[in-house]
Amino acid sequence: MGIIVFGTPWDDCAVVFVGALVKIVYFCRKIDVMQQVKPKKALGQHFLTDLSVAARIAATVDEYKGMPVLEVGPGMGVLTRPLLEAGHDVTVVEIDTESVGYLRANFPALTDGTRIIEGDFLKLDLAEIFPGKKFCVIGNYPYNISSQIFFHVLDYKDMVPCCSGMLQREVAERIAAGPGTKARGILSVLLQAWYDIDYLFTVSEHVFNPPPKVKSGVIKMVRNGVTDLGCDERLFKTVVKTTFGQRRKTIRNSVRSLLAPGAQLPDSKLLAMRPEQLSVAEFIELTNLVSSISRKAEQS
Repeated sequence: MGIIVFGTPWDDCAVVFVGALVKIVYFCRKIDVMQQVKPKKALGQHFLTDLSVAARIAATVDEYKGMPVLEVGPGMGVLTRPLLEAGHDVTVVEIDTESVGYLRANFPALTDGTRIIEGDFLKLDLAEIFPGKKFCVIGNYPYNISSQIFFHVLDYKDMVPCCSGMLQREVAERIAAGPGTKARGILSVLLQAWYDIDYLFTVSEHVFNPPPKVKSGVIKMVRNGVTDLGCDERLFKTVVKTTFGQRRKTIRNSVRSLLAPGAQLPDSKLLAMRPEQLSVAEFIELTNLVSSISRKAEQS
C-alpha cells in the first residue's frame, strides 16, 4: 500500500499537483500577456484571452498552407501564435504602436523587417505587399471598422481566395445572411456576389479584455467561381446601395431615383419586392433591368 498524504496516495497527489501547476502556469501566462499592452478604446481593441478560440480561428486557413496569410490587428499575437505554429507564412498589420513594440519583442519569427507592418490596413495597397501573389486575410477585427475592412478586402477579391476571422456577431450574421432575412444588407449582397460565406461559431464576450458589450461571431469567406457578374459592376453596387438605403420601400419606388424622370417601369416581380428578399442573381437581373430602362430613356 502506498504512503498516504491527507488521504491521497502519492501517485494521485502528483497528478493533482501537476494538473494544478499547469492551470497556474496557464493562468499566469494569460495574466502576464494581458498586462503587456493596454487596450485602447479609440482603436476598438478587445484582446482575446481564450487560446482555444484563437486556435479555432487560425484553423480556418489550414487548407491554404504555403499561401501568405495577412493578419489584421494582431494586438499581442494571440491569433498570430497558432498561425505561426501551424507553419503559415504570416505577415501582420497593426496600427497600434504599443502592440507593434510587443510583437517585435515577443515574435522573433516576424522580425525580419517586412512581416510587421505598422499602419492602417484600410489605407494599404495590398497588391504592393503581395505583388503577383494570392494571400489569405484573417483577424480578430476591430468592431468599429470591421465593415470597412471587408469592403477593402473586396477591392482585392481576385487576390484573396479566403478571408476569415472574428467580428461583432451582428455584423458577422449580416455578412452571412441569406435572402429573406432581416439581417441581410449591402455588405451581404456585395460580398456574396464574389464569396461563399459561412457563419462558423459564436464567441462569448467574457473571453476578451476588456469584455465587449456584445458577443462576437466567426465567419469564413471563400472565393466562388464568379469572374464576371454579367452586369455593369459599378451600377450593381449603386443599385444595391440605393435599394437598401430605402429598404422599407418596394424596389419599384427606390430605383426611380436612378432613372430619368418619366421613365417607364415594366411589370416585374422584382420591382414588387424589397431588397432583403433578393438573391445576388436577382440583384444582377435588377441591375440589367435598370440599365436597359436607362438606355431606352436616352434613346427616346
